[in-house]
Amino acid sequence: MNQRLANLLRLAFVVLDLLVLNLVFLVNWYIFSDNISPDSTKEYTYLSFFSNSIWVAVSWFVGIYLNRNIFSFEKFSRETVKAFVYFCVMEVLYLYLFKETAISRLFFVSVLCSFGISLLVNRFFHLGLYYFFESRNYIVKKVMIIGFNDRARKLAEYLEAAPIKTKIVGFCEEPANVTELSNYPIISGVRDAVSVSRAYEVTEIFSTIAPEQQDGIYDLMNEADNACIRFRIVPDLSHFIRKPVHINYFNDIPVLSLRKEPLDDVGNRIRKRLFDLAVSSLVILLILSWLVPIMAILIWLDSRGPIFFIQERSGVGGRPFKCIKFRSMKVNRDANARQATKGDARITRLGRFLRKSNLDEMPQFFNVLMSNMSVAGPRPHMIQHTDDYSKIVGNYMIRHFVKPGITGWAQVNGFRGEVREDEDIERRIEHDIWYLENWSLWLDTRIMFLTVLNMARGEKNAY
Repeated sequence: MNQRLANLLRLAFVVLDLLVLNLVFLVNWYIFSDNISPDSTKEYTYLSFFSNSIWVAVSWFVGIYLNRNIFSFEKFSRETVKAFVYFCVMEVLYLYLFKETAISRLFFVSVLCSFGISLLVNRFFHLGLYYFFESRNYIVKKVMIIGFNDRARKLAEYLEAAPIKTKIVGFCEEPANVTELSNYPIISGVRDAVSVSRAYEVTEIFSTIAPEQQDGIYDLMNEADNACIRFRIVPDLSHFIRKPVHINYFNDIPVLSLRKEPLDDVGNRIRKRLFDLAVSSLVILLILSWLVPIMAILIWLDSRGPIFFIQERSGVGGRPFKCIKFRSMKVNRDANARQATKGDARITRLGRFLRKSNLDEMPQFFNVLMSNMSVAGPRPHMIQHTDDYSKIVGNYMIRHFVKPGITGWAQVNGFRGEVREDEDIERRIEHDIWYLENWSLWLDTRIMFLTVLNMARGEKNAY
């Protein structure tokens, strides 16, 4: 791929989206000018600056303009929709929190709708621009593969499915090693790989044969450099480890990891923390500020005892922290060891409603603010249960690589409540690890909205 072209496309779409946003503001300003008071010009100007800033912020959060997205219409459009949803939410919060009553609501709605339609038009323009460059072979890779083996065939399949147009010229392998038909021609032997690549105007060579496996591979690497052809080696790691692995580098030292962890990246952790701070602050200010006093009175009237139930649970790294909940049970000695069961006599009348509606978990937004928890993540278990479950499920402790959440991927998929059989906890751990390996801000947002939906319609396993 031409990196300069990729950077140019990224810059073009950043500028184009911001240009469209400001154009939408100006057009709507002109259309609704009769309804806009001259005294409110300052409020509209502030809204314009905020809108530009928040679009840049959410675009960076979601990663719309990353290379992996701009060369795929589907990914580019999907990430744009995510960013637009965040943009709309932040715009509404801006009006609500700053009480911008001077701004016409009709103007505001028109701007959001117009910007959404303009983004859609931009994405189709992106599609046309992509096909324009593709038709002129500006972003086409010509590839030669050295070796004809399982890895070479799998590599060819992956390259065919890549969003950037790739033309596989063929394989370079000794005739004696070719024992089956190929979708691509066997061009030459290994030693002539660079010379035939030059003849076919190949831009990249992938070698599935390591230099240690065959003499002459190092010579081919030097020949490729001199011919301005990029030479890449596809190592066979099955000799060292039989699980799928991810490779990172400490300078020039390759490090193999058993799983991909997006939250191992500092930038992603910052994004998630900012998301947690924003959500928890809003919930505490807008909901808990009045909910806590009301619940305090109701809980005290229903059952004498503390308003909050504070319990040590397993947090990130397996370290214990104090998890806060509205008390839903009568004060009892088994609270830190015995899990709630269906028809549990310890649960109060109000407690049944709190647990069914998940309202008992609401004070955990204070845990999120204090950085003990996250809005979304694996649900924290009691210390005793962590010890018990870790003996049942071999990879149980992996879930503690990330902060526990108020809600999680397992919970919104129905895996919550009482653990009756080993399979119950095993399925939860599968979902927790999937979350850890596939985290994104959009996934956190999706989990949050699914949780609200489940709260509204009720869950059979919540008791």
